Amino acid sequence: MDLIRRLFTAALVAGVLSGTAASVVQQATTVPLILEAEKYEVVTPPPAPAVAAPGAAAAGESHQHGPVREVGEGVPTTLDEAMQRIGLTIASNLLTGVAYALLLSAAMLLAGRPVDARRGLVWGAGGFIAVSLAPSFGLAPELPGMAGAELELRQLWWLSAAAGAGAGVAALAFARNRLVIAAAVLAAALPHLIGAPHPESAEGAVPPELAAHFVTASLGSAALFWAILGAACGWLMSGLVRETDHRPALRAQPGAR
Repeated sequence: MDLIRRLFTAALVAGVLSGTAASVVQQATTVPLILEAEKYEVVTPPPAPAVAAPGAAAAGESHQHGPVREVGEGVPTTLDEAMQRIGLTIASNLLTGVAYALLLSAAMLLAGRPVDARRGLVWGAGGFIAVSLAPSFGLAPELPGMAGAELELRQLWWLSAAAGAGAGVAALAFARNRLVIAAAVLAAALPHLIGAPHPESAEGAVPPELAAHFVTASLGSAALFWAILGAACGWLMSGLVRETDHRPALRAQPGAR
């Protein structure tokens, strides 16, 4: 029970630190880009049909059209709405940080290897590759207003890509058996070989330069998040892992280096 309590405490502290840092950085990097992209997401409803003169109905039907996106109008927000969005962003980052910290801390504990802040940084790099970098080769971070395939398909592909990349990184780091390594690398490559779901038409209202800037800013923010998360987890877990070195149940499994 004490082990679980300390594990959760370490994950909570590391998650809060990394989530807070990411929230601060996002307010200066990705959030302004999202707000700018939302200007291109404003949709004007189709104009009400005018009373046409007899005999002009046929010609009027050929000019009917759907909603039209307006560029540059912006999204009206009040101060309360802005504060609510900031609060939701911070809460989401904190929850995400704690969840990933739990996974990373549990992995450190099960690996049974020495950890500290420096080694934790390496663990964080592995997490960044698995969760952010590798999936971005198929599905790059998207802004509001960008064209995309169905959300469920994108989520499923992202989960498979992240899980495969995580298995590949773990196998390259710890496995000795070449078949295990080959299988893990294949699992990491398979989602990309199948291909990520994309819309039939890539047309979107957001300018490509804005989308490209958002991709680099998102990956940079994610790299900082994982660096802090890994270093904090390594530092907080160092004593806990040393104490469990003698526990057979927590030692590395056969085949680990």
